[in-house]
Amino acid sequence: MSEFEMVQLLSPTGERVHHGDYDVDFNDEEYRGLYRDLVMIRRFDAEATALQRQGELGLWAPLLGQEAAQIGAGRALAPQDMAFPTYREHGVAFCRGVDLVQVLSMFRCVDLGAWNPAEHNMHLYTIVIGDQTLHATGYAMGVAKDGAIGSASGTATMAFLGDGATSEGAVNEALVWAGVFEAPLVFFCQNNQYAISESTDHQTRVPLAGRAPGFGIPGIRVDGNDVLASYAVTKAALDRARMGEGPSFIEAFTYRMGAHTTSDDPTRYREGSEVDAWKAKDPISRYRAFLTNNGLADEDFFDQIDAEAEANAIAARTACLALPDPAPLSLFDNVYANGSPPLERQRDEFAAYLDSFADTEEAAK
Repeated sequence: MSEFEMVQLLSPTGERVHHGDYDVDFNDEEYRGLYRDLVMIRRFDAEATALQRQGELGLWAPLLGQEAAQIGAGRALAPQDMAFPTYREHGVAFCRGVDLVQVLSMFRCVDLGAWNPAEHNMHLYTIVIGDQTLHATGYAMGVAKDGAIGSASGTATMAFLGDGATSEGAVNEALVWAGVFEAPLVFFCQNNQYAISESTDHQTRVPLAGRAPGFGIPGIRVDGNDVLASYAVTKAALDRARMGEGPSFIEAFTYRMGAHTTSDDPTRYREGSEVDAWKAKDPISRYRAFLTNNGLADEDFFDQIDAEAEANAIAARTACLALPDPAPLSLFDNVYANGSPPLERQRDEFAAYLDSFADTEEAAK
């Protein structure tokens, strides 16, 4: 692939570096808060993966390795901004104040999405690859029509996507519309190197950020394992959107250290040596080194965060296992606001199917 500048504020060993266009201005507590975010969401993700392996979740999409990209972007969002996730943005959900048990509930198949998007300014997870970018574009265009941009307190929209989604027609259509109509929208693409089993090299001949200018959208590439750079680049793009200066495309260059989902076996398409090389760039280890080197945190702090993350994960497990199974017919309740004849026919057919088991049970007595 051709060269493309990658914004970085932390070296792989945790040394602070500086960039002419991007920087952060945090106090000590805010620096420590980012570390807490990273550890909390990694421990939760590990617990969710264990729940699926034990048969308690139908599926799980791990974020292992992508914590810095998600926490950096999530913390850059202002309260009035709106986020449109894929199915892996657990770190963003954490930043937006979503109860993580409500993230688990969908994967436990007890609901189709549990949190109120209007309450958290975060849409429900989108499973269909890339469709959330169209939703985000339409929302952002509406924000512009409402006149909610043009100042630092304006409203920006962010669409999260993966590298594989950039090959989808929906994403390219969203880029066309966002560019033409100058939507106040940030496309945040986590390039974790694989669209399931297809490497990025087999998806594009240029860096993903380099494709954005073809749509009239500036593209920025950031080290997605650097939480400070991820925050700084995202904040700058969101500020630009709020001021009415149009969309941006961010490629967060990171790595999926685990499986695409728990139904995937990554050992079939990538070498262990590649995974080991990226583990050496672990985003949490890098950030911990930065805090330590600069006297911002000590071992007592790290131990305290580990204990809090452990307690949070166990509490999430307990609450997840206690989730009640829904009534089967409730599946039809929230499809349409006012129902529809075809849906009612399907509901009646399913009800009759359920009733047939009652007859069998009665006969068995």
